[in-house]
Amino acid sequence: MSSDPRIRTTAGTVRGRWEDAVAVFRGIPYAEPPFGALRFMAPVRARPWDGTRNAWEYGPPAPQAGIATSMSGDRAPDCLTLNVWTPDPGAAGLPVLVWIHGGGYQEGTSANPHADGTTPAGSGAVVVSLNYRVGVEGFAHVIGAPANRGILDQIAALRWVQDNIAAFGGNPGNVTVFGQSAGAGCIAALLVMPAAAGLFRRAIPQSVPGTFFSPELAAAITAAIAAEAGARATVEELAAIDPRILVDAKNTILEKMPAFVGAWGPMALTPSPFSPVVDGDILPAAPWPALAAGAARDIDLLVGHTRDEYRLFNTRLGTEMTDEEVDTTLGWLAPGSDGSRRYRGAYPEATPAELYELVHADSLFRMPTLHLAQAQQAGGGSAWLYELCWSFNREQGASHSLDFLLVFGTLRDQFRMSFRRQMTEQARLSSAWWISARRS
Repeated sequence: MSSDPRIRTTAGTVRGRWEDAVAVFRGIPYAEPPFGALRFMAPVRARPWDGTRNAWEYGPPAPQAGIATSMSGDRAPDCLTLNVWTPDPGAAGLPVLVWIHGGGYQEGTSANPHADGTTPAGSGAVVVSLNYRVGVEGFAHVIGAPANRGILDQIAALRWVQDNIAAFGGNPGNVTVFGQSAGAGCIAALLVMPAAAGLFRRAIPQSVPGTFFSPELAAAITAAIAAEAGARATVEELAAIDPRILVDAKNTILEKMPAFVGAWGPMALTPSPFSPVVDGDILPAAPWPALAAGAARDIDLLVGHTRDEYRLFNTRLGTEMTDEEVDTTLGWLAPGSDGSRRYRGAYPEATPAELYELVHADSLFRMPTLHLAQAQQAGGGSAWLYELCWSFNREQGASHSLDFLLVFGTLRDQFRMSFRRQMTEQARLSSAWWISARRS
């Protein structure tokens, strides 16, 4: 461990670093930068390089809010990169875990310190995380461009894993994809996409979003974003616009979305204008019916959600809400014509704000997650379901994203000086998760 580890990939040699008995390689390109002639196109395999490339820093994320990405300069940002943590480079044949980050399909980066792969790698796995296109670049329905480009990026990264992970000590025949929130939604899509067949053996989607768009709905949303930027939703016109302008246009539409509920339906009440598009080609069908038909019966599925999924998003908690406001929300989100009555009957002690939170949690994450497990079982596959009820904070509860912090063992980084007892329990939960994964 005295010298930096070097690995030969199909594109060239990369040099990583030893960190806490784990060899770490950051910012390895798996596809060409998706700009210039490649903007809004399917990912293209990374070109080979000569010599040794230092893999010491995370690659830049795809264009998104808060990230200064511009088309100026001679070199486009190399945002389609991945990272590898391995305890044993070489021919160890360890299980492989590929993390797909969340972020509402509109933001996120593999450089998130809460998704550091050191703990799971230290438990005996090779861990991979990746950047993919988000927002307009990755999920807008653009005329002349393939749908679901962000998920196509993920497939390109999974192909890179098949071609290269053995050199890092991983077994390409034992790949598990895991991800949370939008990352879980992407995994739900990957389970039923023909282009992803054979690229992974197990899947762990955490807090699966229930929104998948028809081409017509996705086109209407993209047209509104493009109009805000003064363009039509075509490759030719959008490719001529700086990504930052499209990010700003998306943010403007995001703020206006509740006003579109009559035209766009309940998705206008969600926190994102993007979702995977069921285009009938790249994504032939929504995950639930496809799984029920047996599309992924050979893939082991572990899926779950937290108890208080919407707590962090509930800006109305602690504020006064009228029964009329709650009834309107229940009318849009609760299933059936008598959803308001049934929710009030099921939770007779709940305040209006609590009912508002409950129906959002159910519609956005909890029921889609449960139904995904049920569909997998109906299709002849194996599915395990979990609910996380543990929490370190009564106000936040078992909130959205808490489960992935426990999986990575990084919650302690945020609360190192507090909650000592809870952090001990958190370490036990994280350790138990990965020891179990290694044994399987």
